[in-house]
Amino acid sequence: MGKVKYILLDCDNTLAQSEHLAFEACADLTNEVMKIHNIDAKYTGASLLEDFVGHNFRSMLRGLQKKHNFTMSDDEMDEFVGRELAAVTAKLSEKAVECPGVTKELTLLKELGYPMSVVSTSAKSRVVASIKKIGIDHFFPDEHVYSAASSLDPPSSKPDPAIYIHACKELGVQPHECVTVEDSKSGATAAMRAGIPCIAYVGIYGIEEGKEKMEQMAKLLTEETKCVAVMYDWAEFQDCLKVVESKL
Repeated sequence: MGKVKYILLDCDNTLAQSEHLAFEACADLTNEVMKIHNIDAKYTGASLLEDFVGHNFRSMLRGLQKKHNFTMSDDEMDEFVGRELAAVTAKLSEKAVECPGVTKELTLLKELGYPMSVVSTSAKSRVVASIKKIGIDHFFPDEHVYSAASSLDPPSSKPDPAIYIHACKELGVQPHECVTVEDSKSGATAAMRAGIPCIAYVGIYGIEEGKEKMEQMAKLLTEETKCVAVMYDWAEFQDCLKVVESKL
């Protein structure tokens, strides 16, 4: 084990290929909200992903209200958040797959003695469904799975750094003693605001959207959210970790 005291890992599109599945599951509910509020707009999973990657559904609904100038009551928000969680959790339990190389790297990190936790913006039941489906839940005790939607009162969402600050406090470490891996601008921004060195994982963009998008995200996450290193494949994690530890 090196200088880093804790490895904090995002889940969606970092450990598990889950974002497209999740946004597909919530597109119908989003369009139901639009219809109820007489908004002339129709969303697909892809268009929601483009606008709201890295956000949980509650945060997305807030963004849609602001964008389309309408208001949902707290009860209505809670109802749709609950329905979305059930739909997404069911889909992830059935179809989630790991980001290539994740299991191999987590196994090595455990052998090297690095403690690890999941720190996600998504609801905890959804995160647990993903990590169980891809077979990595044994790396993360239940108490070491942190969710901005479930672990905080009131709930939050990245780019708010609250979930990272909460996780560090619970784990008994300072933010600068950790490292995290994020794939999205909102997640990397949360890490930056919390003072946690961040490795940008952009390989998922190459898998799902192609090389051009992957390179765009590498540039964005390096320049705008100050990620310390860029990881195109999980096989590169050890080299990225060395870069982080050289700066501690």
